Amino acid sequence: MLTIRETKFGKTRIVPLHPSTTLALRRYASIRDDHAVRRVSKYFFTGDLGRALIHANPHFSFILWTRQTGLRQPDERDGPRIHDLRHSFAVRTLLSWYRDCEDIERRLPELSTYLGHNHVSATYWYLTAHPNLLDQARLRLDARWEMAE
Repeated sequence: MLTIRETKFGKTRIVPLHPSTTLALRRYASIRDDHAVRRVSKYFFTGDLGRALIHANPHFSFILWTRQTGLRQPDERDGPRIHDLRHSFAVRTLLSWYRDCEDIERRLPELSTYLGHNHVSATYWYLTAHPNLLDQARLRLDARWEMAE
C-alpha cells in the first residue's frame, strides 16, 4: 500500500500497489539511497540535491523517454503525455469491469478514489471517453430494456 499525502486538493489516500510496482519502487529507493543527500530527504522522489521534484520534471523526463523509445521524433514536443497513462488506466479498468460483468455504478467510487477525484462525478466522463466503453454501456442498457419488456 502507498500512502499519498497532501495531494492537489489537500487530501490523503491509500493506494494499493501491484507487486511489480513495489519492486520497481524498491529498486529506485536503493539507487536513490546511494546518495547521502537524497537518502535523508523527506521526499521519496527527489532531485540530485534531495529536494522535491518540481511538477515539470516528470513531464520532461517522459518526453525524453518517449523520444528514446521512438514514440515521438527527437525534436517533437507533441505526442504521448504522461497523463495519457492515467487515462488509459481508467479506460482499461472500466473495460475489464464491463467484461467481468461487474456493477459499474458500485465500483466507480473505487476508481474515483484511486484517481484522486474529489467527487465520483469527475470520474463519470471516463464512461464516455472511449468508443468501447460507450458500446459496453449501450449493450447493458439494451439488455435492461429487453428485460423490462
